[in-house]
Amino acid sequence: MENQRADIMTKTAARAISRTLVSAAGIIWSAFAFADDSPTTPRPIVLRAAHLFDSVSGKLVDHGVVVVAGSRIQAVGSEARIPVDAVRIDLGDATLMPGFIDAHVHLSQVLSGNWYADFYNGILRFPAEQALYGAHYAKLTLEAGVTTVRDLASSDYISLGLRNAINAGMIPGPRMLVANYAIGSTGGHADQDPYPPQRIAPADPIKGVCNGPDECRAAVRYQIKYGADLIKFMPSGGVLSLSDPVDNPQLTQEEMNAIVSEAHAWNRKVAAHCHGDRAAKMAIAAGVDSIEHGTFLQDDTLLEMKARHVVLVPTLFTGDWMSDKVDQLPPVVAAKARAAMSHQQQMFQHAVKLGVPIAMGTDAGVEPHGMNAREFVLMAGNGLTPAQALMAGTANGAELLGIADQVGTLQPGKLADIVAVAGNPIVDIKATQHPVFVMKEGVIYVGGK
Repeated sequence: MENQRADIMTKTAARAISRTLVSAAGIIWSAFAFADDSPTTPRPIVLRAAHLFDSVSGKLVDHGVVVVAGSRIQAVGSEARIPVDAVRIDLGDATLMPGFIDAHVHLSQVLSGNWYADFYNGILRFPAEQALYGAHYAKLTLEAGVTTVRDLASSDYISLGLRNAINAGMIPGPRMLVANYAIGSTGGHADQDPYPPQRIAPADPIKGVCNGPDECRAAVRYQIKYGADLIKFMPSGGVLSLSDPVDNPQLTQEEMNAIVSEAHAWNRKVAAHCHGDRAAKMAIAAGVDSIEHGTFLQDDTLLEMKARHVVLVPTLFTGDWMSDKVDQLPPVVAAKARAAMSHQQQMFQHAVKLGVPIAMGTDAGVEPHGMNAREFVLMAGNGLTPAQALMAGTANGAELLGIADQVGTLQPGKLADIVAVAGNPIVDIKATQHPVFVMKEGVIYVGGK
């Protein structure tokens, strides 16, 4: 009995101490909460420049003014009311524009120019190490004025990790929409290189490799399960891979239908990597949202894209960058690269003349990160006006990504993603390659000090 009474007394005392600690913690928490009840509100920011680019009309407006409150645009135009406590930043002879949107990047990687060294590093570099490289590439991209990207496939969920770290404010980088693993057939462009299977296990639907409609649906579901914002798949072959032709269809119509319908059922858009014309026709029939590259597309296919509002993301920069590096590639890859480069610009010029909807995409990762605006220069040199090229990398990109209610234009209520370049980019589109000011969600990353 004595032992029981002692036990009861001990437990009662413990409960009393616990209540005291909880009460004390509550007092301490209340003190902290009270201290934070009146957080310092950031002062509004007023940006002024000689010009402002309207990405809806494609026109330049003189006496550009944008008022930013917190993470969003509060007012635009010379008649905007200026808050008395605003921080004023005068950028002088410059043009204010929406943050650039690159609809095709690979922030988890970059080619070095040495194909064989890249192959070696791809095998031996740990994912955690590669992710640190990716963080550096993300920072370079943001500083180049690109505030939003669509990351179209990575391995080991590196781009997914980058997206999450950027969203958490742990590292600087653009807003990312990620696809995780690209989806395609065994032996196709989404598959691994032809490693001996006893050394590296063949890929499965978790890693995007599928055969038959059911496996292809599973591959889509796995990417979404692990956080994909959109789906990328490979209807045709690719250039920089060892074992597949560049332009052949690599999935059946039933497999493509399964991929697109499953993605759309989960409210995910679908990007189709297509160099080949016949594969593109099949992907368009399946209902894709965009065709990436489009190297060998014929006029009838381009007209079908226009009729269905399937967006072309041409990635002209890849051919431009690789043009003097082809001889350093393995012979089978070099042959595919030469074939692609011989058709790329001509296809784009036809697409422009036919009125196909176009969004800017660079395929950064093939070329170095942070040089994204080179795509504006190449599009403007192959049929688009400078204004149309800028619209492809702002308003058009936002529409393709499904985030036009948030970014892509300088309008009140939208996120304060703002870039400024020196002078007038309608006159000199090359000015976009050297932004003098970059803001993402109201935070300044370049200029304005």
